[in-house]
Amino acid sequence: MSPIDLEAMLQGISRWVAIESPTRETADVNRMIDAVARDVDGTSIAVERIPGKEGLGDSLILRAGPQNDRPGILVMSHVDTVHPLGSIARDLPMRREGDKFFGPGVYDMKGGAYLALEAFRRVAASGAATQPLTFLFTPDEEIGSPTTRGLIEELGAKASAVLVTEPARDGGKIVTGRKGVGRFDVHVEGRPAHSGSRHEDGRSAIREAARQILAIEGMTDYPRGVTTTVGMLAGGTAANVIPQHARFSVDLRVVEPLDGEVYKAKILGLKAADPDIRITVVGDMNRPPYKKTAAVEGLFLKARAIAAEIGIDLQDVPLTGGGSDGNFTAALGVPTLDGLGVDGDGAHTLHEHALVSSIVPRTQLMERLLTSLR
Repeated sequence: MSPIDLEAMLQGISRWVAIESPTRETADVNRMIDAVARDVDGTSIAVERIPGKEGLGDSLILRAGPQNDRPGILVMSHVDTVHPLGSIARDLPMRREGDKFFGPGVYDMKGGAYLALEAFRRVAASGAATQPLTFLFTPDEEIGSPTTRGLIEELGAKASAVLVTEPARDGGKIVTGRKGVGRFDVHVEGRPAHSGSRHEDGRSAIREAARQILAIEGMTDYPRGVTTTVGMLAGGTAANVIPQHARFSVDLRVVEPLDGEVYKAKILGLKAADPDIRITVVGDMNRPPYKKTAAVEGLFLKARAIAAEIGIDLQDVPLTGGGSDGNFTAALGVPTLDGLGVDGDGAHTLHEHALVSSIVPRTQLMERLLTSLR
């Protein structure tokens, strides 16, 4: 195939990064979906657009290669980011400084999504695919894929291998295992009272929430691979009122599926120390654990051999704490490789950047995976 044009790749990535697309900004997420569709316009790639649900953006399915009943390769990317609108103008201007290319979402994961699309286009144009190729772009990964999990699992179940373009780790390593993720919301309701004249009549929701937060944080068990985090807290109405309400969120991460059920039950079963206070908990495991099974190991070894042919010493990170859409396909038993996007650092931060030097090699790797995996 022809050489990969780095400057053209940078221009394409820049176009995508310039379209700021926080998950909840549906119109902007759909502008990104529009951009993906435009970038395959006039090619042999078939395009299917799936309307969004629950007020979120659309999904896009691209298909190339022979279209038959044979299990093929599924590539997955998301177009939503965590950075609010205006980040390019204020806090994270898009720019290149040496080997670093800065911008909101460039590392997680527009750089990886773009290079994978370039590889997909090149393979489609060459006719080198020997099995069905499917590329899914989703709008809601950053909030746990609430509207696209079913689509991911439907397409994943038909695949022989899944390739996810989340960013690379630790200098180019790919991901072959992730923790499972649980998300829960806790509402504590007490009894309001004047904090000066009727203090004894009140039942503080914030005081009870503090007890529960300490208990939840105390569930963390590092040797077991379990972490529990209260990441958001709100409550009260005024400084001189015993607070009636308090709310907080809980993030649960586990290595083993059974631990997900055990700790979910603990969190859903929270009981107030004060009988006059009511606690309501809603939530569930959001992403199942992604285990490095023998099938995943086998796929990794194939990918490593393919990478070696183009001079890449492909290594993996056997377990990472963050979840992705790869969790869903891996839990179905479909061999899944993740972290195949750009190398860089600073996901979700104001120094988020991709390494320019990683773009061409990672594109070459994706291209070879699409044509050589069996």
